[in-house]
Amino acid sequence: MLMTFETKQEVLNWYEKQQRTLTPEFIADIPWNAVNDHPLDPKLVPVLLYMRDVESLTDMYYGELRRTPTGRDPVIGKFMERWSVEEQTHGDLLNRFLNEAGFATEDKWQKQVRRAVSTVYNLNTYFITALTNLVGRKFTATHMTFGAIHEMSTTQGYRRLIELAGHPVLTHILNGIIREESAHTQFYKNVARIELRGSEFAQKTARFVVEHFWRPVGQGSKPKRQTEYTIATLFSGGGGLEWLDKTVTQRVQQLPGFSDLTKITDIIGGICEAA
Repeated sequence: MLMTFETKQEVLNWYEKQQRTLTPEFIADIPWNAVNDHPLDPKLVPVLLYMRDVESLTDMYYGELRRTPTGRDPVIGKFMERWSVEEQTHGDLLNRFLNEAGFATEDKWQKQVRRAVSTVYNLNTYFITALTNLVGRKFTATHMTFGAIHEMSTTQGYRRLIELAGHPVLTHILNGIIREESAHTQFYKNVARIELRGSEFAQKTARFVVEHFWRPVGQGSKPKRQTEYTIATLFSGGGGLEWLDKTVTQRVQQLPGFSDLTKITDIIGGICEAA
């Protein structure tokens, strides 16, 4: 169903009406004792770990954004409060699935993930935050466009993982995560559209930043080799790249100023080709 919104507040109102999928009841009903009844291809374990880590690092991204005009926007800030909680749940569920599948993780794995984030990433983040504060609210369109791309590509990564793993319990968990990620996508995409359509400067800035600085979600906070392994595993062969182009790139092209963008497919395709 095509949704149209005129203001960010309308988008937030819609989002807040969406019920959480991963409720305590949903989690309690997951058949954890059946996880080992179905095989899990070991090559997918690094992919699950990568997805777990990216989800768990959301609180770091949240903290970064709160230091910018985008994060101080009351509508976006309200969304991100819930968004960050939901993303943490996603990471926790993926971690428990790995444990139930026989791939033990440390009790304090979240702290280990955060400590592993490179100094270079933190320095780059400091620089970008300073830059966005100089540009001001006009950079919100860029933040929201990046968010939309990341949420769309994450969702499609989960869909590909369902197909590759063929594991009923994992499928159940990922379908729940996908429903929440899809609501995140709608928020980001619709706020991006609102911010972009009213400003040629915002369109040009967002387009320039995406064209020159966009990388797959998690790259930077996670080592490049892990990002590339995840991308290649999920999207190489089996029409994976074509699916990503249809469900991510072509949807981003619907945003004002992005009608001929191919950056996302180009980067993912390059990773898959080199694998």
